[in-house]
Amino acid sequence: MDNRKSIKSGIINVYKEAGYTSHDVVAKMRGILGMKKIGHTGTLDPDATGVLPVCIGKATKVCELLTGEDKTYRCVMLLGQCTDTQDASGCVLSECPVNLTEKAVEEAARSFLGAYDQVPPMYSALKVQGKKLYELARAGKEVERAPRRVMIHRLEVISIDLPRVVMEVTCSRGTYIRTL
Repeated sequence: MDNRKSIKSGIINVYKEAGYTSHDVVAKMRGILGMKKIGHTGTLDPDATGVLPVCIGKATKVCELLTGEDKTYRCVMLLGQCTDTQDASGCVLSECPVNLTEKAVEEAARSFLGAYDQVPPMYSALKVQGKKLYELARAGKEVERAPRRVMIHRLEVISIDLPRVVMEVTCSRGTYIRTL
């Protein structure tokens, strides 16, 4: 019996590994399940790992509802390094020594709590005039990006081993964690 035909609709929690986009996960699920009506509940960066809820069949109707919900991320912030992509996978543009106290790091992290305007990074899936920003960035183009209102509901510093800081962040949809 072909099990692919027995699944009609539902939500499957997929562990997304690094190197895959959310779109890659959906494409893979379409092949595995032999279905076209599949969607994800929020775009994760290719470097991100973790649970990506994938809606199939009639459950795709709830994608929009889930996409709008707050998300919680565990992340590692690397201080003293600036890259072209604003994450660890990019080309290093500059480096500087990190001479901070743990208290200074925690205070800086807490300064992001609440609502603020965040400019989306060029290396993102956000579309401007029909083109994904990362496509423009890879072509060496930078375009004006309007700031978006985001909300950091909770930000907890889990550990500090400079220059790395492990944090857990609960935020609104549309927040780019790597730009904190």
